[in-house]
Amino acid sequence: MTPRTRLALAFAALLLVLMYLFPIWKITLDAPQYPEGLGMYIWIDTVTGEKPQDLANINGLNHYIGMKTIEPDTIPELKLMPWLIGGLLVLGLGAAAGGKRWMLYTWVGLFLIAAVTGLVDFYLWEYDYGHDLDPTAAIKVPGMNYQPPLIGSKQLLNFVANSWPSWGGWAAFASLGIGFVVAVQSFLGNRKKQLTTQTSASARTAELALVGALMVGMIGCTPAPKPLVHGQDACAYCKMTLADEQYGAELVTNTGKTYAFDSIECLAAHQLEERVPPEDVHSLWVVDFQNPPHLLPVADATLLHSKDLSSPMGMYLTAFGPGITPQAVTHSFYGNLLTWDDVLDVVADKQPPPGAEGVPTVMHGAHDAMQH
Repeated sequence: MTPRTRLALAFAALLLVLMYLFPIWKITLDAPQYPEGLGMYIWIDTVTGEKPQDLANINGLNHYIGMKTIEPDTIPELKLMPWLIGGLLVLGLGAAAGGKRWMLYTWVGLFLIAAVTGLVDFYLWEYDYGHDLDPTAAIKVPGMNYQPPLIGSKQLLNFVANSWPSWGGWAAFASLGIGFVVAVQSFLGNRKKQLTTQTSASARTAELALVGALMVGMIGCTPAPKPLVHGQDACAYCKMTLADEQYGAELVTNTGKTYAFDSIECLAAHQLEERVPPEDVHSLWVVDFQNPPHLLPVADATLLHSKDLSSPMGMYLTAFGPGITPQAVTHSFYGNLLTWDDVLDVVADKQPPPGAEGVPTVMHGAHDAMQH
């Protein structure tokens, strides 16, 4: 947990101290014959009247309609609550001190169970007092029960019964609410961290570079590449749809316009024909063969001309990113490493890869077919 989370949890736990200092619940009865009303406070360990004689008057009224007498000493929950709340207070402070997420989740879970159990028990206590009536009572109304509401107001004969949390109860709800919010935020933050950690280092570096370039482009108007969409984007040179995710390229102009290509050779042919004036070209990008479809600048790529790797338009040109050394590339595939100027020469002369002299290339044939 972060220091802020631990402080919030400690504060939530300390709010429970208010349950020992103030009433938890308040029930009042309003009627014409009692202009000032009758009130009853439920504390953590006892029940008292709002005014000195209120509890006695409530018990007197209850006697006439057959309800049981409210005797705090006979209510077992009032003996358990001080220990239960004290345990939650200590556990909450311990979780804040320990700083472990599982301790936070455990505390909120136990608190939630205790709160739901307490409300259900309170409802059942009210139900018993309102339904289990003395059949010999002086006042009997067939089908009538006198159960007060759990929360809110309810008409009972000529009385209006009101039941609401008091200061101690509101403190308990606030404590649980803060704990729940802190637990959810901690869970979501940890989940996001786990998902980020699961991303491979090379993919994360490329994604951050691309996102950073896009952000700079939006903020500072710096041109940046756009992700290639294979199966949808069309090559700006041969007009074919980009098909192989391990191949592709992109040209970015100074104004931020982008041109997609299905292969390195199409990008090179496009540049050789100066379809975009050289002074308008901002940058050239190629797909990393080992980390598709992420783009990297041509200047940072290891470019290979090898008969072992056939590119989409048949010029056998492949780009590798920083995840593999040039020595490893030539060790794995037979061929020559090229600079970008070398690539332009290969495409201009339609040179076959080493060891494959005479192997035909299909790039210009395909392009001519598309043109006609």
